[in-house]
Amino acid sequence: MKKSKAPSSRRAEIQHLYQCYASGQTTLPACALLRFLHKEQMELTANEDTAESLIDRYEIEETARESRSMTFEGFFRYMESKDCCVFDQAHTSVYQDMDQPLTSYFISSSHNTYLTGDQLVGKSHLDAYVCALRKGCRCLEIDCWDGPDVEPVVYHGYTLTTKILFKDVITTVEQHAFEVSAYPVILSLENHCSQEQQVVMAQYLISILGDKLLRTPLDHPTTGDLPSPNDLKYKILIKNKKLKPQIKTDAAGAEESVDEGEDEEEDDDEEEEDHQSKAKFWSPRKAGSKTKKKKVVVAEALSDLVIYTRSVKFISFSHSKDNQNYYENTSMAEKKARMLAKSSGADFVQHNQKFLSRIYPAGSRTSSSNYNPQEFWNVGSQLVALNFQSLGLPMDLNDGRFQDNGGCGYVLKPAVLMSSQRSFDPGCSQHRLKPTHLLLKVISGSNLPIPRSGKALDPFVRVEMHGVASDSRRKNTHTVKNNSLSPHWDADMNFSISFPDLCLIRFCVRDQTGILSSDFVGQYTLPFISLKKG
Repeated sequence: MKKSKAPSSRRAEIQHLYQCYASGQTTLPACALLRFLHKEQMELTANEDTAESLIDRYEIEETARESRSMTFEGFFRYMESKDCCVFDQAHTSVYQDMDQPLTSYFISSSHNTYLTGDQLVGKSHLDAYVCALRKGCRCLEIDCWDGPDVEPVVYHGYTLTTKILFKDVITTVEQHAFEVSAYPVILSLENHCSQEQQVVMAQYLISILGDKLLRTPLDHPTTGDLPSPNDLKYKILIKNKKLKPQIKTDAAGAEESVDEGEDEEEDDDEEEEDHQSKAKFWSPRKAGSKTKKKKVVVAEALSDLVIYTRSVKFISFSHSKDNQNYYENTSMAEKKARMLAKSSGADFVQHNQKFLSRIYPAGSRTSSSNYNPQEFWNVGSQLVALNFQSLGLPMDLNDGRFQDNGGCGYVLKPAVLMSSQRSFDPGCSQHRLKPTHLLLKVISGSNLPIPRSGKALDPFVRVEMHGVASDSRRKNTHTVKNNSLSPHWDADMNFSISFPDLCLIRFCVRDQTGILSSDFVGQYTLPFISLKKG
């Protein structure tokens, strides 16, 4: 028999598959469908009942249903359904252990959540909070400043970004906090307000959030340190600095120097970096000069609302080990975090087993660009904050990571990052582990979006692995010329992965525009552990 050429469309490909298993019969019997499930889809636990339930779900022709078989149309519906999605549908619900301390999870986190555009003249909008929460974001940032008529406002200080009212932000959070996830929301306050307006902030948090606001420690947390996501369901936590117990007097303000000397605002570095980059933008001559910044003293009313997420300044891993309490967390800019990840990766991993750490974008990213979050997930940082309004690779990876575990915004960190027995340095390539081998075939595409020019694409697929440095690599298919409708690649790819639990896979379709240039067409990212065989 003459070898047939590649099928001309996805439908034709599925038809070819159907005919192989139907073996000349007009319909596909349940036993042949079961054979397909075992051999092609690798669903080794499937049995006759599994095949019959698929017939009941996707076959609409009565005679085929009665004879417990499937027509091609039924098979085509099945192949195009979520049952055949590359993302394991069991992972579309919460399936992980949610009784571990908060430190055991990656937590979806946003930077300067109020902004819809850039960091200098962009608009601040309540919709930005709604969008982030609907994407499963669980840590939101609020930059608070004194406003007129004793009404605190939210905006990016010393810039032309527009202002919104603090009370409106809190009302929006209250309305949407638990729309897509029942697990706790952390409000990370960058607090620049006077004592008077901080008291107003505390009053709004209490009156608007009501019972959702966590105001006292839990009686019996199920773990030995920080509570778990299950313990804190439907609760909103305030992340801010907190007064030390001995200063809690009526004259808290007068005593502030005792506290402030050692307990600097954890965002001081962030504010300083922000201030420097803004100075460069607005006044080049003054960029290098450090302006004396007025120190913000936390008001007792606001301090009382900080329970498990007290912000402290990061000094060193050894200092944290000796002095940091389990309910205290640190923040650091990407540059400092990157330096520590390279020089002290194993210490960083160990630090993140005990404490929450937040990473935020460099102040120089005035266009709201993002860093690659994978490098900080690799050391176990929980709150890796990104500019959610900026599309591109970093947010693709974030969306892929948090698509897992039902999109609830909490993903359990891999065991390798939580082991107290064996130290782990993601930067070290000498991992004595048996690697996992992935064999992948990129078959074809269909109905790719064409550019505004109307010219058909020259598409190729780039498959990227994002994990520890030794696992991160990418491979391309060949380019198919002038075909947006049904490009066919039929390309085999092999990957060897040492830490599959940390790995994300990104499938990216690109349009070849020159010998070394290509344009983005579309992408899909998912965790390696959510990849279905078949």
